[in-house]
Amino acid sequence: MTGTDLPGELSAVSDQLAAAGGRSSAAVLKSYDDHLMRTFGPPKRVFVRGEGCYVWDADGRRHLDLLSGLAVNALGHAHPTVLSAITGQIATLGHVSNFFATPSQVALAERLDRMVTGGDAGARVFFANSGTEVNEAAFKITRLTGRTKIISTEGAFHGRSLGSLALTASEKYRKPFEPLPGDVEFIPYGDVAALEAAVDDRTAAVVLEPIQGENGVVEPPDGYLAAAREITSAAGALLWIDEIQTGMGRTGYWLESQRSGVVGDIVTVAKGLGNGFPIGACIATGPAADLLGPGSHGSTFGGNPVACIAGLAVISVIERDNLLTNVTEQGARLADAITAVDHPLIDHVRGRGLLRGVVLRKDRAQQITDAALDAGFIINAPRPNVLRIAPPLIITADQIDSFVQALPGFLDQGARA
Repeated sequence: MTGTDLPGELSAVSDQLAAAGGRSSAAVLKSYDDHLMRTFGPPKRVFVRGEGCYVWDADGRRHLDLLSGLAVNALGHAHPTVLSAITGQIATLGHVSNFFATPSQVALAERLDRMVTGGDAGARVFFANSGTEVNEAAFKITRLTGRTKIISTEGAFHGRSLGSLALTASEKYRKPFEPLPGDVEFIPYGDVAALEAAVDDRTAAVVLEPIQGENGVVEPPDGYLAAAREITSAAGALLWIDEIQTGMGRTGYWLESQRSGVVGDIVTVAKGLGNGFPIGACIATGPAADLLGPGSHGSTFGGNPVACIAGLAVISVIERDNLLTNVTEQGARLADAITAVDHPLIDHVRGRGLLRGVVLRKDRAQQITDAALDAGFIINAPRPNVLRIAPPLIITADQIDSFVQALPGFLDQGARA
């Protein structure tokens, strides 16, 4: 059906979309600057189409997406299974509000329960639309323990709502919005002794990322999560594991905490769960699962059937196509190949699976990222001396090799900038 076949208002909408899609990059960016709030800074490209691990900009240039929309597009762009699931669901039932249940909502909750607990301990799920929102739900759960103190870590990032921002360590994000919800203490990440000293009988929860993504893909020492589990359990505090960036297969496990054999009292996931369709889940286990009751929290769109069918489709494809193995294999290939480049600007590569940080000897990450984008490769610079690489879980060896072969040129350009 074309725009000329569509009746009335729908035809007008189609015509508007066609006109918008035909604009030049310069025209779109000018209108962006005129009409959108300046929360993200000037966009570097206007993208109009995606397929697999590639996206095309408004000028027709193809880019290899090695960032996955910030670790969101786990299955790449326009994945046929996800597309079919979403369009089939929205053509059947798109939204009913949280007064009612839908089969996809319940099925996804069951699957996430098994993912976190193995089906043994039992869990309850609260669905929302983003990582920030499910971290906000988790924050409210901690307040219902009868305690208020929360331990977070230096370098942590948990979101930008007032509650999740209170748990985020960056001064530049926090300062303009203070006072934030209180009784949050920050300790060094990965320091077991500091954690043990900080947790006491006032502590409601300890919130940890298994790998700190926004801090530059920082890994804790071996045994850190297991020690956190022991310390919180002994103090009667909750262990809250933020798997928003590390979860959904990103590191080669469904959840990075599974590598340590640790089950959190609260686990939050989002990003890769919907492959670009907005969804997040706060999963609580044991006694924490029953702390939120009727009226204590809510979300108009959370758990809608379209978002939940997207989550089910993502999980199904990861299982069907054995993508956890691909993540492990291609992640090792990526890290080893970058190390083998042996460029004087590279110090080392860290991270797990397909969440990698390339640590530089100088603060040239943004210049290198810009050079890569000009050459058709999307990465980013979470820190001035760190490149973050988080491609779709479907990435191939040939695609990785194409990036690594081009990398020395980007590094040279960055060193000269």
